[in-house]
Amino acid sequence: MTPAEVEAVARAAHAGQTDKAGRPYTEHLRAVAEGVRRRGGDGEQIAAAWLHDAVEDDRLSERWLEEAALTRRTKDIVLAVTRRSGEPPEAYAARILATPGALLVKEADLAHNADPARLAVLDGATRTRLTEKYARMRALLGLVAGERRGEGTPRER
Repeated sequence: MTPAEVEAVARAAHAGQTDKAGRPYTEHLRAVAEGVRRRGGDGEQIAAAWLHDAVEDDRLSERWLEEAALTRRTKDIVLAVTRRSGEPPEAYAARILATPGALLVKEADLAHNADPARLAVLDGATRTRLTEKYARMRALLGLVAGERRGEGTPRER
């Protein structure tokens, strides 16, 4: 699939969906894809960023993903960042860390999710809960205040 086709599929899959603040969910997808690009991500990672929540949110099936004209790496990244029901955060983080390219996508996702301007419109309890959740995941992934730790280039992550 071309980058434009991936974006179109993601936009169609999430059409009508809103985030916790009531904003169109596709704004989040665009922000994550742009965050991956700004962090030096490659085309496969940008494609995965557009699709990163599609399977988790039941907008596209795992079967669709497996049959899609995407690279194996893009598919693996999407599956790595797809949380599974009842999965402990430690197992989720371990899968992301074990999948080449997935950490950069999750880093961009967390950065947008934890954007103070985005969180500011939520009620206090939700804002606190999400801030703690995102901070815990950043710690599990070895991410520190806007920096990546570990070896390799962003493209290897």
